[in-house]
Amino acid sequence: PLLATTNVELRTKRLNSEIANGRLAMMAIIGMFFQDGLTGSAWGDWALYDASPLRAFESELGVQAPLGFFDPVGYTKDGSAENFGRRRQSEIKHGRIAMLAAMGYITPEVAGKFPGYCSFSL
Repeated sequence: PLLATTNVELRTKRLNSEIANGRLAMMAIIGMFFQDGLTGSAWGDWALYDASPLRAFESELGVQAPLGFFDPVGYTKDGSAENFGRRRQSEIKHGRIAMLAAMGYITPEVAGKFPGYCSFSL
């Protein structure tokens, strides 16, 4: 019924929305299956999953709600504090560089650009 329309633009918009929401739902259901396997419930409390080595870093700087300690790739599976410290330093360094790069990208758009071209051959 939602796609039943003669307006081509509206139908295209609704189809695009359905595809985007379908993709999101596919990722969500896989996450629910994963969580159900670890905690015993798709809506389970992660506090019930005590076997995770990630619990070792729950009190570290940068742990934020609602995710807690976020390590989607599993770099900290070994539980090594030395490796964690090195990676945290790298994360902070790369984050600072990315913030500077973003400012360098935005500043000319906001403050204006110098007239002319960068190359004299143009």
